[in-house]
Amino acid sequence: MTIFAKIIQGAIPCNKVYEDEHILAFHDIAPRAKVHVLVIPKQMHLAGLQDVSDADRELMGYMMAKIPHIAALLGVDKTGYRVVTNNGPHSGQEVPHLHFHILGGEQLKHL
Repeated sequence: MTIFAKIIQGAIPCNKVYEDEHILAFHDIAPRAKVHVLVIPKQMHLAGLQDVSDADRELMGYMMAKIPHIAALLGVDKTGYRVVTNNGPHSGQEVPHLHFHILGGEQLKHL
């Protein structure tokens, strides 16, 4: 069981930004920007993008549609923010549970 699964189940606390029946958004414990929030699906079967199938299309669209709302809750919707996902060990993915990072609140470096 991943740390994200434990957070979803309530076994580990988090600083929640947004939650509904499909997703959970919370502040990263090791932020890489002034604002750094993780958005995770509550479905446990998606370790990364490699596990996404046509059956997950609705969930993926839902997550992407909610990110601007979460950015607005964080106050970065007007100044700009970055959305990133890491997929697999060579990308730097640390938790094998699909998630998106919302980074902002300051001028970010170019990729």
